[in-house]
Amino acid sequence: MTDDVDTQVSDRLVGRVLDGRYRVGARVAKGGMATVYQALDMRLDRTVALKVMHDGLGDDAQFTRRFVAEARAAAKLSNPNVVAVFDQGDDDGTLFLAMEYVPGRTLRDIIREEAPLSPARALDLLTPVLSALSAAHDAGIVHRDIKPENVLISDKGTVKVADFGLARAVSASGNTATQGLLMGTVSYLAPELVTDGSADARSDVYSAGILLYEMLTGNKPHSGDTPIQVAYAHVHNDVPPPSLEQPGIPPYVDALVQRATARDRDLRPTDARVFSRQVHRVRSALGEGLPDDPELTGDLTVPIQQIRQDSGYDDGYTRGEPIRHETIVVPVEHGRPTGAPAEPPVKTPTPPRRRSRGPIALIVILVLAVGIGTAAWYYGIHRYTTTPSLVGMEPAAAAAAAEKAGLKTSLDNQDFSEDIRKGEVMRTDPAPGDRIRKNGDIGLTVSKGPERYRVPQLVGLQLDAAQQALSPIKLITGQITEQYDETVPQGRVIAISPKFNTVVKPGTAVNFAVSKGKRPIGVPDLTGKPYRDANKDLKKLGFVVTRSTQYDEKVPEGAVISQTPNNGTLFAKDKVALVVSLGPPLVDVPNVKKKTTAEAQQILTGAGFKVTVQTAPFNLGLNIVAAQNPGPGQKVKPGSTIVITVL
Repeated sequence: MTDDVDTQVSDRLVGRVLDGRYRVGARVAKGGMATVYQALDMRLDRTVALKVMHDGLGDDAQFTRRFVAEARAAAKLSNPNVVAVFDQGDDDGTLFLAMEYVPGRTLRDIIREEAPLSPARALDLLTPVLSALSAAHDAGIVHRDIKPENVLISDKGTVKVADFGLARAVSASGNTATQGLLMGTVSYLAPELVTDGSADARSDVYSAGILLYEMLTGNKPHSGDTPIQVAYAHVHNDVPPPSLEQPGIPPYVDALVQRATARDRDLRPTDARVFSRQVHRVRSALGEGLPDDPELTGDLTVPIQQIRQDSGYDDGYTRGEPIRHETIVVPVEHGRPTGAPAEPPVKTPTPPRRRSRGPIALIVILVLAVGIGTAAWYYGIHRYTTTPSLVGMEPAAAAAAAEKAGLKTSLDNQDFSEDIRKGEVMRTDPAPGDRIRKNGDIGLTVSKGPERYRVPQLVGLQLDAAQQALSPIKLITGQITEQYDETVPQGRVIAISPKFNTVVKPGTAVNFAVSKGKRPIGVPDLTGKPYRDANKDLKKLGFVVTRSTQYDEKVPEGAVISQTPNNGTLFAKDKVALVVSLGPPLVDVPNVKKKTTAEAQQILTGAGFKVTVQTAPFNLGLNIVAAQNPGPGQKVKPGSTIVITVL
């Protein structure tokens, strides 16, 4: 426990934020080419699994290009048994994948703790793996790295396959990466990957067959002191029947494993969907408790044996005991083996006349024909019937129709269909008209109706987050237009088309209007203009105007003395401050009370004021100032008129 804590503390990525979005948390697992962390997607506020490639891989430009391409291809896979890929990124050379977080354990844990598993349990775990591979193969994607570590079992029991396309990306990055891949997954590599590096859907089938073998026995079929020895065994040795280690395994399970792991890829099922149908047949036989089913075993093994006989090849195994082969090379000289003694010519005797055996041979042929016909009737016509057509029926009606034919049904899967209505059977396994054992089970795939998705709410998200939200629902990015917006921050989505909650087909393009932020507005210089005009012009542009005043001897009253700012650009609702002139500064009014009229006028005019003289209502003729307005000491504008009242 202490070592793990120390490792977490010393891990340079723990606590770091990658690509400005993913906060790296605790380390979950470490493999040969990547380390997996639990992380928080801070944009969408969800927990993800962050798979970070080891240092150095990001330095290879070819690998980086392949990594991006394969990650995008994997992100298009939509299957409940595939670990969803949300995002891929490069944070200053640190390559990573953001994937669905699946709390639980791996198939490696189950094999380590529970193997050998019963055939039924092993096939039940393999079936969802093949479902994921079928979706990939239908999309033209080959996994290349099927192994127990890449099969996740959630706490709820859901089986999911991870790392689609990653092995292909790594294999393109040079010898070092390829060797690392070989070291980590050599026990599950198909022979063609070892010999020439080529891979197709049948390579995944081989790896899945090895997976099944390991679940059934608890061991890998090939071992060696070095990875090269194990790889050599894949190329030169057949996978043995699992019953050699677990004798209770039925022959048809042995045949299933050996068919999937044939060294010649042409002898394997063509893809995971074909292999899945074979697994379904074997699982049905197990469900019936059959210790043996010669017909089923023959269906799986006869083609392999026949081809090998035609090519002079023996598979090296009989039921329960391996066959040892020896090859003896005998040089031939002059029509005879080298070193063999010469033989004298021998006179060929005249063959004696043979007695006619026609009637005896005829009887033997008839007996054999009856025996073969009886066996064929029992193993063929007697035990099998034809699968009825149930397509277009509801599951209950399909079950009733199958029951009339002495058959059963089970719901295998659901899938989208443009032709079959939701809730009706869209295909069966076996297909209509195919042979099926009496009392057998028909797997039903029920239509989910046309594949449609609702456009999610993307308005307000950053553009890259909005685009990522389209991938899981198979929508694509359409046209992107940028426009100014006074309320939506730069880089965020203003509007989408089709609109939120619109029901659309897969592949529909969603168009984005993205904010460029607020529109910049040029600021005019209105210094010296009347405040009224300046205020009107600035408000028309969208600015908020603030006003202050001060006296100024040079700027006329009511005109703009200064403006802040008076150039550059602002945005709507930004403030522009104006300082407005009150005219020249005020001056004090002199005190002229009790002065004679002449003295008062002289003082006031000398101070720059104008004088108006008025006589008091009760004029006494004294010619003395009794009052003045404005009064003494008041501040008034220069040149103001002072009214004096004279007695």
